[in-house]
Amino acid sequence: MSLLITDEQRMVAEGVRAFVEAELQPHEKLVEELDQVPDELFDEIRKKAIAAGYYAINMPEEMGGGGLGQSLRCMAEIEFGRTSRALHVICNRPAPILKACEGDQIDTYLKPVITGERWECFALTEPGAGSDARQIATKAVRDGDDYVINGEKIFITMAMKADFIILFAVTGVDDTPKGPMKRITAFLVDKDTPGITVSPIGVVGNRGMKSCAISFSDVRVPARNILGQEGGGFQIAKNWIFSGRIMLAANCVGVAERAMGIAAKYANTRKAFGKTIGQFQGTAFKLADMAMEIHATTLMVLDGAAKMEAGTITQREASQVNLFGSEMAGRVTDNAMQMLGGMGVTKEWPIERMWRDVRVERIWEGTSEIHRDIISKDVLREFPA
Repeated sequence: MSLLITDEQRMVAEGVRAFVEAELQPHEKLVEELDQVPDELFDEIRKKAIAAGYYAINMPEEMGGGGLGQSLRCMAEIEFGRTSRALHVICNRPAPILKACEGDQIDTYLKPVITGERWECFALTEPGAGSDARQIATKAVRDGDDYVINGEKIFITMAMKADFIILFAVTGVDDTPKGPMKRITAFLVDKDTPGITVSPIGVVGNRGMKSCAISFSDVRVPARNILGQEGGGFQIAKNWIFSGRIMLAANCVGVAERAMGIAAKYANTRKAFGKTIGQFQGTAFKLADMAMEIHATTLMVLDGAAKMEAGTITQREASQVNLFGSEMAGRVTDNAMQMLGGMGVTKEWPIERMWRDVRVERIWEGTSEIHRDIISKDVLREFPA
C-alpha cells in the first residue's frame, strides 16, 4: 500500500483550503468575541459550502452527499482543521450512524441533514458516563407504541442548533456470561418534543460551538424512531467511533500545520540579539520537531483511512491515530505559542485560540488514558507470558 498523495487527494485538499481561507478564517475573530456564530453568518456559510460541494461530503452521492471515501475525506478534514471548529462544523459532515436510517427515517432525518435543511447532534455522554459509556443511566421505557425517556446528557456539541438528537438510552438489561449488561438503544428524537431542555455549558475552548447539557423528562418518542435495532445502539455506532477518531487526528494535522506556519514566519522576522530568532537552535529545533510530528501524524491518518476503506482497521489502530494526533497538536500549538513569546498569548494572533481549542482533543473522542489502556491491553494480548 502506498501512502503517496494522489492527484485526486491533492485536488480535494487544495479546494477545501481555498474555501477555508476565503470563507471561514476571516470570521474567526468575530466568533471568538461573540462566542457564537450569528444566524445570518451561519446560513451564509452553509449555503456557500453547499454550492461549493463541501457540505455532507461524507454522505452517499445517491442521497445527495459528496460521496468521499475515508482517504479523500481525511484530506478535507486536514484543511478544515485550519480554522475554528465553530466555523468548519457549519460545513456539516453528518454523523455516519445516520446511514442506518430506514423507511420513513430516510426522508425525515437522513436526507434533510444531507441537504442542509436539518441538523443533528449526537447524545451519548452523561454526567456519570463518559469514557465508560456502558454506564449511561438515561432510560427509555416501552409504553404502547412509544418509549418514555428520562435522563440527562452532557457535553453535547451543537445541541443548541440541532433539530433532532441521536440519543442513546437504556431499554433493558440482558443476562450474559459476564453478568448483567445494559441493553443500549439509539433513538432519533426531535428536539422540539415536550420534556426536552437544552442548556449551554461554558468551556475553555471552541468558542461559538456550544457544548450543552440536555435533560429529558418523560419525553415520549415513537418506537419507529429507533435507529437500527432495539438494543443495537453500540453495534451501529462502532463505525462512527472509529471514523471519528481518525478524522479528529486529521483535524489536528490541520491546526498544527497552521500553527507551525505562523511560528516559522515569526521566527524568520522577529529579531533578538542581532539576528532572527529562527537562527537560534532553541527556536529552530522546535520547528524541526513540529515538522517531524506533523508528518508522522499525517502518515498515521492516511494509513487509518485506508484501513477503514478496506474494513480492516482495529480498535487499537484507531486509538493510536487519535492519541498520537491529539497529543501532537497540543505540543505543536504550545511550542508555537512559546516561540511567539508575549505575542503568543495576545488575542491579536490566532495561536492562543488554537492552543485553547486543541486541549479538548485529548478528551472528547476518548481520553488519552483510555486510548493508552486500549493499546496496552492489545499489546499484552499479542505477547502472552
